[in-house]
Amino acid sequence: MEVSEKQARKSASRKKNQKRSLTLSAFTIILILTCVLAIITHFLPAAQFDGETLIDGSGVIGATLSQTLLAPILGFADAIDICLFVLILGAFLKVVTKTGALETGIEVLIKKLKGKELILIPILMFIFSIGGTTYGMLEETVGFYALLSVAMVAAGMDTIVASAVVLLGAGSGVLGSTINPFAVGAAIDALPAGMAVNQGVIIGLGVVLWLSTYLISMLFVVSYAKKVIAKKGSTFLSLQEQKAMEETYAPKEGESKKVAKLSGKQKVTLVLFLLTFVIMIIGFIPWGSFGVTAFENGKIFSTLTGLPLGEWYFQESTLWFLIMTIIIGVVNGMSEHELVDTFIDGADDMVGVILVIAIARGASVLMTQTHLDNYIIFNAARGLSSVPKGVFAPLNYILHTGLSVLVPSSSGLATLSTPIMGPLASNVGYSVEVTIMEMVAANGLVNLFTPTCGAIMGGLELAKVEYTTWLKWVGKVILCIALVNIVILTLAMILL
Repeated sequence: MEVSEKQARKSASRKKNQKRSLTLSAFTIILILTCVLAIITHFLPAAQFDGETLIDGSGVIGATLSQTLLAPILGFADAIDICLFVLILGAFLKVVTKTGALETGIEVLIKKLKGKELILIPILMFIFSIGGTTYGMLEETVGFYALLSVAMVAAGMDTIVASAVVLLGAGSGVLGSTINPFAVGAAIDALPAGMAVNQGVIIGLGVVLWLSTYLISMLFVVSYAKKVIAKKGSTFLSLQEQKAMEETYAPKEGESKKVAKLSGKQKVTLVLFLLTFVIMIIGFIPWGSFGVTAFENGKIFSTLTGLPLGEWYFQESTLWFLIMTIIIGVVNGMSEHELVDTFIDGADDMVGVILVIAIARGASVLMTQTHLDNYIIFNAARGLSSVPKGVFAPLNYILHTGLSVLVPSSSGLATLSTPIMGPLASNVGYSVEVTIMEMVAANGLVNLFTPTCGAIMGGLELAKVEYTTWLKWVGKVILCIALVNIVILTLAMILL
């Protein structure tokens, strides 16, 4: 009996080790993808040039060894803005955590909800989705993964729920972009001169895609969260991930027994904390594109960052977080040494996240260098030029789904695709507006799971969720969203 029990334990141990060995890190997955792209370029026709001008769709330039090896480094240079933002964000969160205000505030909130914690999911997801549909809020959500991980773990859920609330919430809005200047705006601007579009049709179709995707995502997340609350064993997280989650986000031993009560300084800290994120969001929204001029004359923020609210990007928001980090430290009476040490510790925590973001961007850099992205879109457009409406819509959606893995940037894909697909749709009598939204929706779908999106990989790293775990969990959600998207877009193409 003892021998059989030992053999059974050894067998179970081997199985566990085999499972662990099959789990690849985010770094490895992205690097493998980059190498595969480099290899593919050597099996496609060589690019032809008219002088120094590339002949569209003629072929690609085979990736050299140096280009392949340099791709992650150049990705770092290309993503330096968001990398610096994440670095300072880590310092900001560490200083706030040091005050105890965030943890205590979340504990107070959870106790007030008294078993109604699930209501946080639809509310927060809808708020994120508004940011997504209006100004493409995605990369800016990285900091919220850590914040919501604390809240969801305290409420008896896990960090998959936290990740899903942020990513599927904002992602559903980006997928159904209505007035997002980085997706819809970039696509319209990329159309040839004189080609007009009905923006009312785009906004209406965007709303349908946005709300249907939000509803599907929200139902999946709520259903999973209920299971985790009812039974911890139903979590998708591996034992290793659960341990990392508990070490990072679970209340420390003895702290949960204390009566949660915010001090005066902690209340002020929470107000400053929330104000920091609110101002950041306001700063990112391009108000001028919507005819709003209220923020153009704001001297305070222009003096601090050099640009008024509405014209910010990562450099300005990074400076804003740096300023607020110092203010929060001073409010809580931290000494210079304590503030600096805490700041450095927080920045250090983000090094892994930053490296993931940089390496992910490297794959896109290699695509551009070899003209592989241009080759794919140009030749695919030729194949779609003679198919009926009911076939054009799903095939165009599938085409842009594949392209979006390689070009995750909505503005980058719009600039690459729309000058080719827009005139093609117009020439064969198909709706240009629906064609644009097929590109936007496909890109939004892929940005819910692609490893080439730094925001996803960085956010999951913060939430202590392995990329492979996320793929297993989100697979059914992605499939349902894709099917609904295709039905909506195909009907729109046939009717318009």
